[in-house]
Amino acid sequence: MLTIGLILPDVLGTYGDDGNALVLRQRARMRGIDAEIHPIKLGEAVPESLDVYCVGGGEDTAQVLAAEHLRQDGGLIRAANAGRPVLGICAGLQVLGTSFRASEGIVEGVGLIDATTVSLEKRAIGEVQSTPTGAGITAELNQPLTGFENHMGATLIGSDAQPLGKVTRGIGNTDDFGAKDDSAQVGVEGVVQGNVVCTYMHGPALARNPQLADLLLARAMGVSLAELEPLEIEVVAQLRKERMR
Repeated sequence: MLTIGLILPDVLGTYGDDGNALVLRQRARMRGIDAEIHPIKLGEAVPESLDVYCVGGGEDTAQVLAAEHLRQDGGLIRAANAGRPVLGICAGLQVLGTSFRASEGIVEGVGLIDATTVSLEKRAIGEVQSTPTGAGITAELNQPLTGFENHMGATLIGSDAQPLGKVTRGIGNTDDFGAKDDSAQVGVEGVVQGNVVCTYMHGPALARNPQLADLLLARAMGVSLAELEPLEIEVVAQLRKERMR
């Protein structure tokens, strides 16, 4: 049985990112693999023994609540440290970093990725596409990444982390204003550190990027992406073709 942890859907479920857990479950079941989603709500302990974890997006107040709960509980941190793959989307990316800016000021993050988030001058909104960097756990990715970004966060990556992709369309993690003259931070999207993969891509991200979904499934099962039985789904291929135009 493959177990998928859906982290705090009651506060980090604003943008439909719960769909990432549904995609993982469906792609597993289509391969004949039993899979179940385990929602973990605010105030509940995060089991550290699940196979893969999904963290979604939300607003300032939700981010602060999520960061406080996940830091104090420690279950997700222990799971990540034990090698379980973790996917963080938008606010999830910011919460899993070392700190992020909210309406009440700078808030301490969970610390699973070496990234800090301050503010953009102008909201990044629209289609975003990138070429995978192949960093860390994503070494087997070779297909373009696509999603919809909608954020005001300027995320700056530290030396212990790497970007998920190099932007070919859209803004990504930050613009020139947010980067404060650090050009290396501009034109990249997402963050990869160890087995943690974070991105600003909504869509949901895994519906729009089946190779990334399968990579997380493979890692959850302890196999390589190449060892996972391929799936050919015409409607998914058509969606990607439309979005990549």
